[in-house]
Amino acid sequence: MKRVMVFVLWFLLLFGSGLAARIKDLVTVEGVRSNLLVGYGIVVGLKGTGDGDQTKFTVQSIVNMLERFGIRVPRAQVKLKNAAAVMVTAELPPFVKPGQRIDVLVSSIGDAKSLQGGTLLLTPLKGPDGQVYALAQGPVSIGGFGAGGAGASVQVNHPTVGRVPNGAIVERTVPVDLNGKEALTLSFREADFTTVSRAVSAINAYLHGPFAQALDGRTIKLLVPPKYRGRVVALLADVGDLEVEPDVPARVVIDERTGTVVIGENVRVSRVAVAHGNLSVEIRETPQVVQPQPFARGETVVVPRTEVKAKEEKARVVVLEEGASIGELVRALNAVGATPRDLIAVLQAIKAAGALQAELVIM
Repeated sequence: MKRVMVFVLWFLLLFGSGLAARIKDLVTVEGVRSNLLVGYGIVVGLKGTGDGDQTKFTVQSIVNMLERFGIRVPRAQVKLKNAAAVMVTAELPPFVKPGQRIDVLVSSIGDAKSLQGGTLLLTPLKGPDGQVYALAQGPVSIGGFGAGGAGASVQVNHPTVGRVPNGAIVERTVPVDLNGKEALTLSFREADFTTVSRAVSAINAYLHGPFAQALDGRTIKLLVPPKYRGRVVALLADVGDLEVEPDVPARVVIDERTGTVVIGENVRVSRVAVAHGNLSVEIRETPQVVQPQPFARGETVVVPRTEVKAKEEKARVVVLEEGASIGELVRALNAVGATPRDLIAVLQAIKAAGALQAELVIM
């Protein structure tokens, strides 16, 4: 049962290979991207779980806010536990227009214990250029809670980070003029010469002309055909629906922390012999107390007693022929009884021997 569970993911990869994908799922269009926003704000309405008096910038922020409302309060007299200073972050999607709403993420930067039940006050969100692109405000949802007493406490999720769904109103947009372009740049998320070449052939065959050109292993330059002038959106929609078969690089990914091993479809193994055997060593400590004889001059001492047992399983040797595929590699490693942890050591040894024709990635 253990061996079956180890190789389930590998067989799923085998059955799912050779499938075509849409170009729109493989590439991004240069200039069409999200933009990150950030702002500094205050969350109020907390039930004694806000920043303490040691968080000076929270106190100063409250004093400055009250002064803007015409209320002057000495800074030394401000005692806060129902407010918390937070950083507000958001992602401005492409083509968003003023008046539309986006989600924001609220994160405490002081010593607040929880943002549960708090409300974010009006917070300007700025881009890297210093311009305000959105205004955020609203109730904070943390998706959990925290409670405790003098001797125990309980916490569900992370109470000092929350979201304000649709909490920001877009005030400024990032202009993107697609229809005015005469050429577009398509960038693949994964660099591969074969995939780029297949995409260029598919695009040129659909447009009936050499409008697409591969610049490198990741980028395609696409000239706008005359019939699509002023209709670049339609061009991207038509080209994006074209299907190509992405080429998968020969790669073995190993996560030693979880014992996960993923082997790509195109992995090949040269002729090699694999021997696998386990050596287990058991050490048992049984200390004994030794007392002196009656009326004897001595001391009671603890004498260690150590028992060592070593057991080595008989190794089984499996020979992989030249050009063995992933299926043959899986069956061979399964035959030697490799567990996920043993599998990692076997693959690393095959790679060190120069017999694994793939890139070995250790996470």
